[in-house]
Amino acid sequence: MALLIISLFSANTIKSQHLSAYSVSKIVIDAGHGGKDPGTVGKISMEKDITLSIAKRVGDLIDQNLPGVKVIYTRTDDTFIPLDERSRIANRESADLFISIHCNAAPNKGVTGTETYVMGLHKSNENLDVAMRENAVITYEDEYHEKYEGYDPNSAESFIIFTMLQNAFLEQSLDFASIIQGDLKERAKRPDRGVRQAGFLVLWKTSMPSVLVEVGYLSNPREEVFLNSNEGQELIASSIYRAIKAYKQKVDAIVESNQKTVKPDPSKPENIENESTTMAKVNTIEFKVQIASSQTPMNSKGTQFDGINNIDTLVVNGVYKYLVGGSQSYPEALEYCKVVKQKFPDAFVVAIENGEIIPIKKALEKINSN
Repeated sequence: MALLIISLFSANTIKSQHLSAYSVSKIVIDAGHGGKDPGTVGKISMEKDITLSIAKRVGDLIDQNLPGVKVIYTRTDDTFIPLDERSRIANRESADLFISIHCNAAPNKGVTGTETYVMGLHKSNENLDVAMRENAVITYEDEYHEKYEGYDPNSAESFIIFTMLQNAFLEQSLDFASIIQGDLKERAKRPDRGVRQAGFLVLWKTSMPSVLVEVGYLSNPREEVFLNSNEGQELIASSIYRAIKAYKQKVDAIVESNQKTVKPDPSKPENIENESTTMAKVNTIEFKVQIASSQTPMNSKGTQFDGINNIDTLVVNGVYKYLVGGSQSYPEALEYCKVVKQKFPDAFVVAIENGEIIPIKKALEKINSN
């Protein structure tokens, strides 16, 4: 079996933010398909038209009700946008959320409902089928084998390594996806098909919490009519908007909580310092993944690192240690380490404070005491 080797270190472009240092002020809304790519074709409509209409409705609701939040669209008309360009738009804009809107299809025309995906491992053949169908859009692109590092949308084998790539923001993505599904179920009264994980190329290189929402099944005649109706699109758009608002409020509350510091006692000279100085001492610990070490310097662009970029070098007692990634969240670092181990089996997480490696246990104790 030929195993596809995907560059697991595209994630090195990730901002690696912990939720406590994160905000929601820029949102990318991606209307799936477009132009020469119609997406799923029903009896009376095409996926590309429905997704664009819902995307614009979501954006309008954000503009009207969430001042200070900027909406960026990957497309605003019937234009074909390559999958990698959609994630590139989000990364270029330093977006805080990425939402890709799609319509589903199934051989069983009785299937109905909504489901929200995050980047991750396929939990079932059904998830794999959906991802493969959505990823097949890359065949509309020139030289797609080179652009997507050999990925073949028609081969299940291509997913063996690819699906091991875990979103560095998996926890936040799952949280946001759950909020979307909850509102679609409770407020829009849509059949709930749950939060799922699968290897969607459009989510692959996004460096922020990202989800893909399958808003319904065009293969179901009744649901297709609903998805084409003004009422149906408003219900779905309103649910996605409310989920964005709820997620933003949750993040804002966490950020506000983490920004609270104990006020210094002016009567004690040792405590005389302004708030910015106090805040500078918070969260100085960062977790990285060590992939190699050497008694002598190694070329970070050498063949042993397979062209990986953004490698940090730290010298400890004369030993050169080579590190990738970076997060203030230990669980996030552990998830990222699982990805790195696919290429560097001996990789492990280290804690760094003020440029020095400290024991993980000590790092966690310090973080928990703040």
